[in-house]
Amino acid sequence: MKNSLLAKDFMAASLVTFTPDMDIMEAIRLLTEKRISGAPVVDPLGNLVGMLSEKDCLKVALDAGYHDEWGGRVDEYMHPKAETIDAETSILDVARYFIEGNYRRYPVMQENRLVGQISRKDVLKALLTQI
Repeated sequence: MKNSLLAKDFMAASLVTFTPDMDIMEAIRLLTEKRISGAPVVDPLGNLVGMLSEKDCLKVALDAGYHDEWGGRVDEYMHPKAETIDAETSILDVARYFIEGNYRRYPVMQENRLVGQISRKDVLKALLTQI
């Protein structure tokens, strides 16, 4: 595989995003409806402020089971510090990050702005382009 393949060439640029003040049940509905396992959380200016994953959303069910309360806001459940990938990162480096880490997706940044998201599946698609 060539080192010239970059994250920006295989990332998803059209994203589902959430806001910190969004109702968590609406976020869960969108995750299931769009069949995605997580999405970036952005502030009103479009700055990345966290990530919300299916795993984070499972905490909603636990809270409901223990406290009999469904709901809350996205910022109560999201990971506030998101690990990111630069758009110019080699797809080989992205593959290594996935192997060494526990994430299923990374937000892709360019000049400190969210420009996309790359998943394990996107890296596998990059591999198929080399066959």
